[in-house]
Amino acid sequence: MATATLEVNDRFRELLDRLTQKSIDDYYNPYQRFVWADSLEDDQWWMSPELLSVHGTPLFDAYDEKTLKALSKWESINFYSLNVHGIRELLIEVVGRVQTPAFDVPSDFFHHFIGEENEHMWFFAEFCKRYGQKLYAGPPALKIPGSDQHEIEVENFLVFARILFFEEMVDYYNTKMAQDTSLCETIRQVNRIHHEDESRHIAFGRELVSHLHTRMKAAVSAERVREVEQYLKRYVVFSLYSFYNPHVYRDAGLSDPLKVRETLIAAEGRRAAERKVIRKPLAFFLKSGIFTDDVLPV
Repeated sequence: MATATLEVNDRFRELLDRLTQKSIDDYYNPYQRFVWADSLEDDQWWMSPELLSVHGTPLFDAYDEKTLKALSKWESINFYSLNVHGIRELLIEVVGRVQTPAFDVPSDFFHHFIGEENEHMWFFAEFCKRYGQKLYAGPPALKIPGSDQHEIEVENFLVFARILFFEEMVDYYNTKMAQDTSLCETIRQVNRIHHEDESRHIAFGRELVSHLHTRMKAAVSAERVREVEQYLKRYVVFSLYSFYNPHVYRDAGLSDPLKVRETLIAAEGRRAAERKVIRKPLAFFLKSGIFTDDVLPV
């Protein structure tokens, strides 16, 4: 089903022009820019300790430093694996919309977005395969409620709202690890470069998502808008829970990995950490009226 051409104001056009030009000016060849260490030592931090899924719980104090560093290695590999799978999904959605009548205006920026995200997927996968010798499997898809109705305005909004949330959640980790001097330069480099590109994608995403939300509200009932809000809140929780990976806990040598996952998801101490991760996208969703409150499903 076709949808009307995206109508944007002058401010959005100016933003698109500015971000497109910045993508051109800041372009780099990742196959030449990255300096990969031959290997990374296991006896080091691979992820900032405060970003570990056990942080803020009794388990963080129960494990010794060697175990926590092992956990940081595999949580790092899981984090970059999630990026690979998330980027693949968003590329499929954006490629399906580039140079279509409905998205003619942002298509020039989409071309840069697609190229940059493809390169991000490559260097995250390269990290995983070089230093972890594998990628973890991605989480199962969270089905959009009522998607069989093929409501194009709902579909367009949710595609880009999910992309925006994913990028902002990842950027929290990138920013922390890029600045963490306890991490080696290879790890800081991967996070720093990704953050530099994502700042453009997030600025674009916020404008597009706001616009698509307005269009969706005009096209569907108030009840459907509430259903979409609840779906997006479930997606937020679903995304946060993807960091509690029992395969990671098994590889780190933790006993009863499934029990560890259950314990951490139930741990009250994790709620504050999770809220830090999603503070910026949650504030945006609230300010723009996409969320009517900040209550998330349990």
